[in-house]
Amino acid sequence: MNKMGDDVPIAPIYNSVYRHGVDEKRRIQIPSMWRAKESKVQFTLIVWPQRSEGPCLRVLPPKEMAELMASLDAMPNDDRNKTVLKRIIGAESTQVALDGAGRICVPEEMARAASIQSEAVLVGLLDRFEIWDPVRYEKVKAADAVLAQEAFKLME
Repeated sequence: MNKMGDDVPIAPIYNSVYRHGVDEKRRIQIPSMWRAKESKVQFTLIVWPQRSEGPCLRVLPPKEMAELMASLDAMPNDDRNKTVLKRIIGAESTQVALDGAGRICVPEEMARAASIQSEAVLVGLLDRFEIWDPVRYEKVKAADAVLAQEAFKLME
């Protein structure tokens, strides 16, 4: 885990791209740099449907899941999207912990929904990460490349 001044721990930074095999029990190795030092940390896996290429698994560490819940709670109660999002995210998510070898086990229905079979691509999003089917990820990567120039203008 990275540290800021005064020895205040901050969450791991999820960067880079890793390609890992998926075993017969649907276990996927999480890069050691992405693992929190505290044991018993649970990630939230969510089937994330936002891409036309097909869903992936969005993986949120505890802090990011708490922020997602707070943003949903902050939505006006008369906004029907609030209930829809809470219902879908609640139904399409689960908590997973790392095993002793640093792997997570993806539930069968989630693996099927995201087309995760014998290989998976783990993509860092800095504060969270995604797990992709390799073929779907290549399509996403190509689509992202088209949008990258415009997106980087936001950083200037």
